[in-house]
Amino acid sequence: MNFSFTPATRETARARIGLQGPAGSGKTKSALRIAEGLANGGTIGLVDTERRSALKYAPVPGKPELGGHVFGHMPMDTHDPRNLIQAVRAAEEANVAVLIVDSWSHFWNGRGGLLSIVEETGAKARGGTFGAWKDANPIEQDMLDAMLNFRGHLIVTMRTKNDYVIEGKTVTKVGTKAVQREGAEYELDVVMDMVQGTATVTKTRYTPLEGMVVHHPGEDVAELILEQLGQGVDPVQVIVDTLTSEGLTYERALELHARAKARGLLTAGHMHPVTGAPTTLEALIREYGQAAKPVTTGVTTPPSTPSAPPAGQEQGTPSADGQDDGQTPVTAPQMRMMHACFAKVGLGAKDSRDERLRATSLIIGRPIGSANELTKTEAQTLLDTLTAYGERETGAADFAAMVQGLEDDARAAAA
Repeated sequence: MNFSFTPATRETARARIGLQGPAGSGKTKSALRIAEGLANGGTIGLVDTERRSALKYAPVPGKPELGGHVFGHMPMDTHDPRNLIQAVRAAEEANVAVLIVDSWSHFWNGRGGLLSIVEETGAKARGGTFGAWKDANPIEQDMLDAMLNFRGHLIVTMRTKNDYVIEGKTVTKVGTKAVQREGAEYELDVVMDMVQGTATVTKTRYTPLEGMVVHHPGEDVAELILEQLGQGVDPVQVIVDTLTSEGLTYERALELHARAKARGLLTAGHMHPVTGAPTTLEALIREYGQAAKPVTTGVTTPPSTPSAPPAGQEQGTPSADGQDDGQTPVTAPQMRMMHACFAKVGLGAKDSRDERLRATSLIIGRPIGSANELTKTEAQTLLDTLTAYGERETGAADFAAMVQGLEDDARAAAA
């Protein structure tokens, strides 16, 4: 880990908005109006936990005079937070520009929500509901990660209830609070309290929105939010600029891949800097990383299974020009170096052989049963990778995470 400070810059971002209020306060309608402004012609998706109530705002086929908002509708009757994670992934696959979760409160206290999970788990586990939070907290965190890392804009609605303070025998009503975990609003950039169609901004990270009161918030509010979100640099473009700059090294490409993965940016769409064709950030990192140093560590494309040698040339011999054709067997010096390099990433023990073979197979892109099966080119790929990670302070942990990432990608591709 690098413990140095660098100059801070604001990045362009996606909206993270919360609308909270009692039933009938206009949360769903306002969410759709704001979403239309944020989407700028893109697709709007709505996860409906309110017994399909959002459909009353949809258009009526053949009756345009009745108006309505165009959006994709996903009804959800059970509210396990893991279902919301799947909904977010579906929204990303469908390139949804704005995702509305109506309402987020159900994933806290609705049927199958987090509180239900705690109660059910607590009834079976020792320690009751207190101990059950050990299992529930990671589920909630995964849900938050999926929502906050969503590539588009996000709007969530939350129901509110009366809040009271008890002092001795005196009970005093002090206002309302959202039906969600305490402090959930701090995960959002803008929170508006809704009362009979009027929104009051009660929490925001953007100065122009502080204390704003607006009746039936819609495109004007969206435009103001977009203006604030755009006052910064695009994190995807920053990575692309680094990739295309002179002096890119393979290790730098590895770092860029890790940064993009940690921030959920690998699948972000981008235009190819040279061809102008649509692609993804991960594909660009793979391409430029391979050009910098043709190795495979989750950044470059794994080499294919060796093909048959040209006619007249035996397997594992150099080509006519003396260059390695990719079929030359692993050399003795390479074999000796492998053990030393594996030791640097925590896999030097004798009983780690299976782990070494697993890592090697994933890195070179094909299964092997012994290091003797490697070609010279594959061995060099492996050594370059081991060296890159072995020089890090947290090399063993980083290497293990990289290998697991490759395995996860392979499983996903095979599914």
